[in-house]
Amino acid sequence: MWPYLKFALPALVLIALIALFARGLFLNPTEVPSPFIGKPAPAFTLPELRDSKQSISQTEFRGKISLLNVWGSWCVACRDEHPVLMQFAAAHVIPIYGLDYKDDAPSALSMLQKQGDPYAAIAYDASGDTAINWGVYGAPETFLLDKQGVIRHKYIGPLTPAIIRDDLMPRIQALEGERP
Repeated sequence: MWPYLKFALPALVLIALIALFARGLFLNPTEVPSPFIGKPAPAFTLPELRDSKQSISQTEFRGKISLLNVWGSWCVACRDEHPVLMQFAAAHVIPIYGLDYKDDAPSALSMLQKQGDPYAAIAYDASGDTAINWGVYGAPETFLLDKQGVIRHKYIGPLTPAIIRDDLMPRIQALEGERP
C-alpha cells in the first residue's frame, strides 16, 4: 500500500491545483470584492476640476442615488467609456460625479471640451490619494451610491450599454424602491 502513496499524493495535489486554476478561468475580472461595499463613502475634500475655487466632498452624494466615475484623460479605456457615460447622463437617470485621477487638469478639461461633459461635478485628485482611499485599482472604476452616500456596488473597467441595462439599472431601481 505504501508504494502507491508516493504516486497518489502528487496526483491528488496536481488534481487540486488543476481544479483551482480551472475555477479561476470562470471568474469575472471586473467583479473584485470591495471592502467598501455597504459602507459610507470615504471622506474627501478636493477642488472642482472646472472651478478650483469650488470644492467637492463626499457630502455631494447624500440625498440622491448617484455614480462616482474614476477617470483620467490619459486612460484609453476611459476614453472608450466616455460616449456611454454621455448617453447615460443625457437620460437624466441619476447624476454622475467624476473623480479625475492622477491627471493633468488642462488635458482633462480639453478632453471634456472635445468629447462632452457627463459629470454633475468633478473632483480633481491630482495626487491619487483620494482614489486610493476609495480602494481604486486603476481607471476607469465606477461606484454606485445610495441616498445616504453608502457605496452599494463597484464596477471595475469601462461601463458598457449592456452593463448599464442589465446590471446598473436594476440596482438603481432597487435603490429607488428602498425607504429613506
